[in-house]
Amino acid sequence: MKNQNVPNWMKQLAGFAGVIGASALIGFPAWAHINSNTNVANATQTQQLAGNPKTAASPAPTAATKDIVAIASGDAQFKTLTKALGAADLVKTLQGKGPFTVFAPTDAAFAALPKATLDDLLKPANKAKLAKILTYHVVSGSVLSTSLKSGDVKTVEGGSLKVVVAAGKVTVSDANVVKADIKASNGVIHVIDKVLLPPDAK
Repeated sequence: MKNQNVPNWMKQLAGFAGVIGASALIGFPAWAHINSNTNVANATQTQQLAGNPKTAASPAPTAATKDIVAIASGDAQFKTLTKALGAADLVKTLQGKGPFTVFAPTDAAFAALPKATLDDLLKPANKAKLAKILTYHVVSGSVLSTSLKSGDVKTVEGGSLKVVVAAGKVTVSDANVVKADIKASNGVIHVIDKVLLPPDAK
């Protein structure tokens, strides 16, 4: 059937529906929006990810709906971390827009610390020291494991972490990344097996 007798308004509506359908098919990948806090290196790594043939062949990822704090508080292996974030008054910070990359110690990692040390850190009087330690685990920008490279990376605390990528493993200042790329709405979490301490906090 030829469409020469179809009214213009129907043609326009059909065209508009086509645009909506195309947008739905394309989707909005998690790396589509780069926050102003993300540095140029992270932005370049993100673009490289977009051009990866394996990534391009996969369906468009669904954006995460939970923020970093919501994910941590809902995961049984992060009970101590969640408690520490509250004690250090960092919950609102990590619920913010970010994006952030968090190297998150498990409960087992915190349990490796002397109990007296952990109990002391959780006291209100030591909130500033605890916040310093926790922000030493946070890097500005959202960096997936596929973008991690060996070298020093600056943390929100101000110090640097030493990242080593070798033989299919990633270590961060002697802590092993045991699970990577837990995506949040405001960044990404990499699970580590050791609590990292800034040099001046040891």
